[in-house]
Amino acid sequence: MNLKDYIRSIPDYPKKGILFRDITTLIKDENAFAETINQITERSKKYNFTKIAAIESRGFVFASAVSYILKKPFIMLRKKNKLPAEVHSVDFELEYGAATIEVHKDSINKEDSVLIIDDLIATGGTAEAAANLIEISNGKVAAFIFVINLFDLGGCENLIKKNHKVENLIEFPGH
Repeated sequence: MNLKDYIRSIPDYPKKGILFRDITTLIKDENAFAETINQITERSKKYNFTKIAAIESRGFVFASAVSYILKKPFIMLRKKNKLPAEVHSVDFELEYGAATIEVHKDSINKEDSVLIIDDLIATGGTAEAAANLIEISNGKVAAFIFVINLFDLGGCENLIKKNHKVENLIEFPGH
């Protein structure tokens, strides 16, 4: 199954000049979604990790299913002010703005090695912020797995330069 066939491309969203890669067409097809989860699960087995984390919000769709299959705890990395208890926060720049992600302070500890799953990597700013969040929580990043890599935007390369292990299922050009 070619997962690329299930990704819809939407020009000029969320702003002019951006070609948005939409995963809703992939997850609404039960066979494509199952294949995606199977591929992420298989790739994750080569890494030693104690927990799975995902970046809000589309990463939750994939990571929670993998977490269930592998029987690993699932940690949500959320947007600012979405978590009720004490948090660690990291501010970062997006391609079209700035943002903050947070994690509960009691979610990750020094014994944890965390696999981070997300739907897409572009420039890598959000993924880098996620890694920083894991590290300020005293955990280690085991690896990243992305469904889509926008290869010409350099996000995977930026993570690899920082000594992170990175995988993706499919690739598209960014713009």
